[in-house]
Amino acid sequence: MGTDRTKNAKSTRLPAPSVNRMRAAVADAMAGGGSARVSAQKSRGKFTARERIHYLLDEGSFQELDLLVSTRAAEFGLKDKEIPGDGVITGFGQVNGREVCVYAQDFTVLGGSLGMAHAQKICKVMDLAYDNRVPVIGLLDSGGARIQEGVDSLDGYAEIFYRNVKCSGVIPQISVILGPCAGGAVYSPALTDFVFMVEGISQMFVTGPDVVKSATGEEVTLEALGGSEAHATKSGVCHFVAKSEPDCFRQVRELLGYLPQNRGEKPPRVANPDPVRRCVPLLDKLCDLDPRRPYRMHHIVWWIADEHKFFEVQAAYARNIITGFCRMGGSVMGVVANNPAHLAGALDINASDKAARFIRMLNAFNIPVLTLVDVPGYWPGVQQEHGGIIRHGAKILHAYAEATVPKITVILRKAYGGAYIAMSSKHMRGDFNYALPCAEIAVMGPTGATEILYSRELAACKTEEEKAALRTKLSAEYAAKFASPYQTASTGSIDEIIEPSQMRWKITRALRFLKDKRVPGAHENRGNIPL
Repeated sequence: MGTDRTKNAKSTRLPAPSVNRMRAAVADAMAGGGSARVSAQKSRGKFTARERIHYLLDEGSFQELDLLVSTRAAEFGLKDKEIPGDGVITGFGQVNGREVCVYAQDFTVLGGSLGMAHAQKICKVMDLAYDNRVPVIGLLDSGGARIQEGVDSLDGYAEIFYRNVKCSGVIPQISVILGPCAGGAVYSPALTDFVFMVEGISQMFVTGPDVVKSATGEEVTLEALGGSEAHATKSGVCHFVAKSEPDCFRQVRELLGYLPQNRGEKPPRVANPDPVRRCVPLLDKLCDLDPRRPYRMHHIVWWIADEHKFFEVQAAYARNIITGFCRMGGSVMGVVANNPAHLAGALDINASDKAARFIRMLNAFNIPVLTLVDVPGYWPGVQQEHGGIIRHGAKILHAYAEATVPKITVILRKAYGGAYIAMSSKHMRGDFNYALPCAEIAVMGPTGATEILYSRELAACKTEEEKAALRTKLSAEYAAKFASPYQTASTGSIDEIIEPSQMRWKITRALRFLKDKRVPGAHENRGNIPL
């Protein structure tokens, strides 16, 4: 009996005062800016920082760090304010069972403004991610630098930027914009690999509408200046746009499924229920199309990808080129493809930048590149020339030439001029280069070449009907002799001319062969510089 009483007494004993004190401190810190500010956050249609972490990470996996860190600044009333966690939540957890580091700015605490302690917390978790070679995800919702802390807040941003560059090409870095992101704060997301935004709640800008108006006289709204649509369609800063915060976190989780933990690993392979030898008879219709007739390249990717799944990156920006992820035979591939449905699939300044950055990211993280080619050349015009198409177009050449990951190229229809070279040609060290029987590979299109090569013969024609007939005849002869894939195959610049319906099997088989490809120096860190 005495023993039972002792056990019961121990089980009902109240926690020690020190434990109570700890629990109270933790509860205060986890409350963020208090109920009033939390209500204000929700009234804007936004989640709290802790709710965001809950939606992003596997249930019960989050381990918080530095919960009780607070600012040491004392000026402008900060000494008398309770600033739990200094406006940012940091720690680590899991996404689909894989470790990640995460930080989430808390707008309910001083508007999520960044002070020195706030920055130190972020830097600490970034260092943790770098040292342990796991992805780092930033959930940004901040009014910017904390003015009360002066230059210390700017120095804090500098420390974060330095780590962004240090981590570049070593571990995946993902930025999720979930509120304002202004001034110097925008450069950290720009230095990361992927940027997500949510319609209606995300804004990014260096200078706000008021500054723009005072400096230039232009009147613009926050949304028009720096909302998700502006950055997804015009600036190219944003890679993914979500309809809501839950949709955004779903997309982040999906993206992580295509990425390795770090540059030393390969992307995760999954079981493939889709037969690798699956024929795609619809692709045979490509050979019946007029070479000038547009079509959506997305359909080609969907037809050949495992289970017809394609995760597009920067879908609304530079739509003349397509970038994104798919799986072939269970293995991840990055897709770079001309899109004849927009600007005829020609390369321009924005398309060059978009493709080059994506290729460099693929190379950094050991993801093979599938290039689907249907390109008439570079987009002409004074604006393009004066905007530096030479400089920007060279970025694709540089990206493909330096890439040491497996490179598989399929020429579907047109591949003309310098654009043929730029789209991972054999002499840019493509591993396997294929062409469909209807492919046209030449310095320029048959019609243009005919006008130059046979200008005298055409000028000698007495009527327009005679000239048109001669032009048609000469163009056909030129195409058969100089633009034929068979001529290119005879020089070894094409490895094989393949049946369109067999494209999926040819790509998958090549990828399987290249799975252990190694190139000396391939694991050197080249980073993923914003282009």
